[in-house]
Amino acid sequence: MGAVMGTFSSLQTKQRRPSKDKIEDELEMTTVCHRPEGLEQLEAQTNFTKRELQVLYRGFKNECPSGVVNEETFKQIYAQFFPHGDASMYAHYLFNAFDTAQNGSVKFEDFVMALSILLRGTVHEKLRWTFNLYDINKDGYINKEEMMDIVKAIYDMMGKYTYPVLKEDAPRQHVEVFFQTLAATQPSTAMPADFLAPKKMDKNKDGVVTLDEFIESCQEDDNIMRSLQLFENVM
Repeated sequence: MGAVMGTFSSLQTKQRRPSKDKIEDELEMTTVCHRPEGLEQLEAQTNFTKRELQVLYRGFKNECPSGVVNEETFKQIYAQFFPHGDASMYAHYLFNAFDTAQNGSVKFEDFVMALSILLRGTVHEKLRWTFNLYDINKDGYINKEEMMDIVKAIYDMMGKYTYPVLKEDAPRQHVEVFFQTLAATQPSTAMPADFLAPKKMDKNKDGVVTLDEFIESCQEDDNIMRSLQLFENVM
């Protein structure tokens, strides 16, 4: 959960570049291939003000002059924040969560809608978005294989320069705790304290986690609930 919130904040901060130029009331789009929706419409659909949307768009256009970003470019931008690790797989999953139309590209509207949820959405909206990220095959459940893929991608992104040093079986232990096939009370030096999975998520022990189970378990976990509030006042 922290990886989702923290890295989105980093992307947003990098794109928020100050400028002395006058920002027009409407977005100037004569040099790009994609023209986003009007500011009023985006303001109504998100939790951002018109001014905030203008600032966000200027940063987005600086990184993506064409008005859209493909997966390869997204990975290149994302990798800058994790120089000691391999962020490519996590960026792949994150890109798919952004790409709601599943057409291989992310527009400014896609970016700002997701950012609005993660920074200023309700608890249920944030958790629902995160569940969708983890539900790789979009079948409405998170299974062990999907969780293993996500957790391994996060550990790869963190890189080897972590403290305490992570053991090779750390991803597997994380997933076992997630599904509580490993006793949740069993201490593990393989996983940092703030990276532990929450209490039992697979409540009916059927091998998968539903959206309702995910939301209920996250709401019972104080660390996760605190992480959801960390970036509410970023802008």
